[in-house]
Amino acid sequence: MRFPQAPPRLPELLAEAEAAGRMPQVLKLLHTPATTGHYLHWDKLRRHTAPAGYSHREWWLAVKLARSGKPIRLTDKKGTPFAFALPDAVLEQLHQIDLGTGGRVSVPEPITNPHTRDRYLVSSLMEEAITSSQLEGAATTREVAKDLIRTGRKPRDNSEQMILNNFRTMQKIREWKDLPLTPELVFDIHRLVTDNTLEDPTAAGRLRREDEKRVVADDTGEVYHDPPDSGELPAGLEAMCAFANGTTPDNFIHPAVRAVLLHFWLAYDHPFVDGNGRTARTLFYWSMLHAGYWLFEFISISTVLRKAPVKYGRSFLYTETDDNDLTYFLLAQAEVMRNAVSELHQYIQRKTDETRQMEAQLQSIEWFNHRQVEVIQHALKHPGHKYVIAAHQKAQDVAYQTARTDLMGLAERGILEQRKRGKQMVFVSPVDLAARLLP
Repeated sequence: MRFPQAPPRLPELLAEAEAAGRMPQVLKLLHTPATTGHYLHWDKLRRHTAPAGYSHREWWLAVKLARSGKPIRLTDKKGTPFAFALPDAVLEQLHQIDLGTGGRVSVPEPITNPHTRDRYLVSSLMEEAITSSQLEGAATTREVAKDLIRTGRKPRDNSEQMILNNFRTMQKIREWKDLPLTPELVFDIHRLVTDNTLEDPTAAGRLRREDEKRVVADDTGEVYHDPPDSGELPAGLEAMCAFANGTTPDNFIHPAVRAVLLHFWLAYDHPFVDGNGRTARTLFYWSMLHAGYWLFEFISISTVLRKAPVKYGRSFLYTETDDNDLTYFLLAQAEVMRNAVSELHQYIQRKTDETRQMEAQLQSIEWFNHRQVEVIQHALKHPGHKYVIAAHQKAQDVAYQTARTDLMGLAERGILEQRKRGKQMVFVSPVDLAARLLP
């Protein structure tokens, strides 16, 4: 990833404009689409054509004067606070996120259906566990990773351990979502995501020491981020928790914005020897669920991030190189959230369409009679449901032997799983029924 060119400093630009008598002209640009449109970093703006009659430096001066941010208690090494703005692009994304995840408006039926929601929940938790680990370098196939989680077998290597840790952490976050964030809870999260993966096991669940400082660099050694000294971390962690719990600042911050900034905060402080990225993303989920965005139980942001990891990393760099302007990271993450919500809806619609198609095909398959087709249609929507002969007999108004033949036939073809409950035969709808019915 190429390091972006740092913008010219505002005092320099002001001095230039004043000396050249150009301030009146610069001020005319303040409220025009050229300055309030796309939220461009200097590294991109300098490659665009400047407004007629202006230099790129004058244009950038107008852009900087037009932007105003709200500060938070996170500061850099010089004590300069980070701040964020809410341009129209962010507000639009937040509106879409609210519509898609805050209430029950247009939420897919399989997620509100108690019989099927767990299947989608587990699938989503697996997806986030795998892709979040892959963002941190875990190397394994999705099939192997899913087998690891489903079977509960022991991880074979560090990559598999990372994935299993992430899955367990995401499950635990659902239990912790109503708790306030404390340093102890942050440490608990870090222990979970790093369990049995650190060179020094004692580094789990504690802040890094001064001799453990890690810079963020590429393979060539170019440093992208030099985090704060270890002595600043305890106070920084307390301030981060206060922010996460809404204690600071005094003014209202949209819950999704707070979650994104919490993600950035931990990643910037880099308080742990390893596992900072996974911990930061986990805190994002805690914050969204804590604020009532319950649909984020089913959403994987890492799946979207993994498709454009450079864009993710660059949003950090844009923030640090342009006066601690968090708006760049906020814009990038708001888009990620909106895309992740959209992908969830598309995925469930696709699965719903597949189920309907199967139901239609079942009607034309000569293997099954109409009573068996009804059972299969019901079983597709109610994984884990138990069918007994007497109930099927009564529902279909047929003889006992006919009802027994129906259910035994479905078990013989692998559609239902036959089990014993005392002396009674029970037929269970398998979780993977849809896959079993595929040709």
